[in-house]
Amino acid sequence: MSMNQPGPAAGDKPAATDPVDQVIRYHVQTKHYFNRYARSLGYLDWANQPDPFRRFEGTELIRLPLLKPDEAPISPSYDSIYQQGAVPTQPVSVRTLSRFLEFALALSAWKKAGDSEWALRSNPSSGNLHPTEGYIILPRSKELDLRPGLYHYAPKEHGLELRAEFSSELLAQLLAPFPPDAFLFGLTSVHWREAWKYGERAFRYCNHDVGHAIGTARFAAATLGWDMALLDSLDQNTVAMLLGTHLRGDFIEAEWEHPDCLAVVWPSGDVKRNTQLTIPLYLDVGIVHRLMETKWIGKGNPLSREHGIHWDIIDEVAEASWKMQDDKVMMQLGHSKKHATPHALPPPGDGVLAGQIIRQRRSAVAFDAKTSIPAATFFRMLERVMPNVEELQMGRPMPWDVWPYDPAIHLMLFVHRVDGLTPGLYFLVRDRTKLTFIQQSMNAELNWSPAPGCPDDLPLYWLLEGDAKRLATQVSCHQDIAGDGAFSFGMLAEFEGTLQERGAWWYPRLFWESGLLGQVLYLEAEAAGVRATGIGCFFDDPVHEVVAVKGLSLQSLYHFTIGGPVEDRRLMTLPPYGHL
Repeated sequence: MSMNQPGPAAGDKPAATDPVDQVIRYHVQTKHYFNRYARSLGYLDWANQPDPFRRFEGTELIRLPLLKPDEAPISPSYDSIYQQGAVPTQPVSVRTLSRFLEFALALSAWKKAGDSEWALRSNPSSGNLHPTEGYIILPRSKELDLRPGLYHYAPKEHGLELRAEFSSELLAQLLAPFPPDAFLFGLTSVHWREAWKYGERAFRYCNHDVGHAIGTARFAAATLGWDMALLDSLDQNTVAMLLGTHLRGDFIEAEWEHPDCLAVVWPSGDVKRNTQLTIPLYLDVGIVHRLMETKWIGKGNPLSREHGIHWDIIDEVAEASWKMQDDKVMMQLGHSKKHATPHALPPPGDGVLAGQIIRQRRSAVAFDAKTSIPAATFFRMLERVMPNVEELQMGRPMPWDVWPYDPAIHLMLFVHRVDGLTPGLYFLVRDRTKLTFIQQSMNAELNWSPAPGCPDDLPLYWLLEGDAKRLATQVSCHQDIAGDGAFSFGMLAEFEGTLQERGAWWYPRLFWESGLLGQVLYLEAEAAGVRATGIGCFFDDPVHEVVAVKGLSLQSLYHFTIGGPVEDRRLMTLPPYGHL
């Protein structure tokens, strides 16, 4: 069986079947139930475990400098990355690019148990499978001394692989609408890496991971005083061309990469945040086609010797959710004067560096079932996931300034151990204008009282009182971690209406938003002295039955939990680049 997964290529036409119906059918088919799970192989085929590191054979590797934490550029404090203008803008150079990629996609540690070793990364991945691949497109720059073109990031070597050298003049034209020294950052997914373990549910998890990686890149940029915007008005064929995934011959013996997204990154520098400067969330497709007239370098390495089974449904939903249109959306640059966190809420420990928080982030494997957190810390965490939709787009707080849409994800919270809050079920409405819709989509007898002690501008509601630890555990595939933490939650998406209104291509974006939201809380948990983990396994409809969700109006896409971690002392932690 070929390892090259099929998918839409440039110029392909959408399938005759309605794409929205296809993605909804995929979503329903891949639900977990108490009496059955979504289809997977049923066991782990260790002989064909995918290689977590993609390399391109036949191209050169340009190693980036491995910077120690106390080497320039030195990380700012964690709290300062949320404060407008608090982080000095660094120029784009080999050293700052190295730090950006370190915080976005690099190895953060190795774990060792007996003879087994595996790498952790700055960007989380379900099951540590890492389907997400990263790319950058760099223009000519005296500071960089790199050829203009497309580079694949190799995290194990912390280096760049040149995939294509682009015309310097054309690339300058392509980036001309953006602030000076802008470059492009792209993400792709190898679906097989997740499907090897999780079967047909893998498309969901790959898109969670894309959202996490968008988040890690935005945080990485913030530590350097850089801004970032998702160029999501592009059609997906253009994304595929710029990331080289349209070249099927470069993956003929290897697993194909699904093109996900492109973002533009730039140093804030002289770009005044109170100006009326606008940038496009798209690129000139004519220039892109001219850039493609170049020599491409390298062939993707095979990640598994054999595939025990090919999940056609993943190919089908990937094709159905392929974004065909190229929208002409502009975004205004200019940030909110409002601080991202109200002054009434305490910051994390003084002097904690953003780099320290990013490097130490881990996914908890167990909680102690006793650690509680103060209500003020709980409220602070929830403030961080509020995008302030009443503000102008780029007026939103970091990292929500990267996300060009109003929120479609809301939180159903199981509160267990928050000092000052009665245990029970709570709900955070991340867009106040959606409150009536959410209330009408759920049990009409729920309480909907403002949470006691909650800041006035935080739309957190108390739905039901009671011990929810057992319930949280049950609906999260009987995983104790959902009940042993301080709180857990399900991310409920405005589902069927969003897809019908915006199109099937919005299905992955719902997962991206949930992953971005999870990344915010991963770091907030570390800053608060606790730990977090995402939960991809949950019983979909039993979650909805907790609040009697009507039909497909809301759907839970991702679960998450935060609490006091229990460390596995059988594991050794090794430095990320000791092997180099």
